[in-house]
Amino acid sequence: MYQRLYINIDHVATLRQARRASYPDPVAAARICEDAGADGITVHLREDRRHIQDADVEALATSLRTPMNLEMAATPEMTLIALRIKPKQVTLVPERRAEITTEGGLDLFADPTRLMTCLENLHAAGIRTSLFIDPDLRQIARAADLKVPAIELHTGRYCHHPEVPAHLAALRQAAVEAKGLGLAVHAGHGLTLENVGPVAAIPECEELNIGHAIVSHAVFVGLDAAVRAMRAAMDAARPR
Repeated sequence: MYQRLYINIDHVATLRQARRASYPDPVAAARICEDAGADGITVHLREDRRHIQDADVEALATSLRTPMNLEMAATPEMTLIALRIKPKQVTLVPERRAEITTEGGLDLFADPTRLMTCLENLHAAGIRTSLFIDPDLRQIARAADLKVPAIELHTGRYCHHPEVPAHLAALRQAAVEAKGLGLAVHAGHGLTLENVGPVAAIPECEELNIGHAIVSHAVFVGLDAAVRAMRAAMDAARPR
């Protein structure tokens, strides 16, 4: 049972933006990831542009050989960008400017008009959508009602406290429930070589989005080797 690996290259841009330099180039990083076996590339164009920039998204849209997964808030500005770029997939995520990284899943019951307007526009343009949500059965049921093709389960609680069995159990239960409702199941946030195995082993989970751990590992072993190591860890854990 093959599981897709999408590499989030945001933190290549974080390193570049630390000096406002022209390097390292996220487009070059994406090419290395693709050559190393990535099934797709994920980027989060944040409203404050703290890492990935508009020009990066534009360049990736015309250079990637694999699909782009554009993470973004469900705002009019981001919707217009997505409609212009037309990535293969958009994953809607929550966003607060004060946060260091995404702290939890999207609340699908908050501001339903804005969410529905965004989804309708993306669907009309033929863009596949996914919703980044906590492993909460109420949120999963709402995602099914919204008729999105996919959800991405926020794995943060499990990754921060893997010693708590309930966190992994919640991911497993959520994946089963979502699959039963006809949703494709993705997962991500905080996954590393050390903790990815149990999540990769969830049979219903068909795609993982991993970035920070791979870019961090690449500092020591190179990006190609870091991608291949994560791919090997995922494959070793998958059900046969």
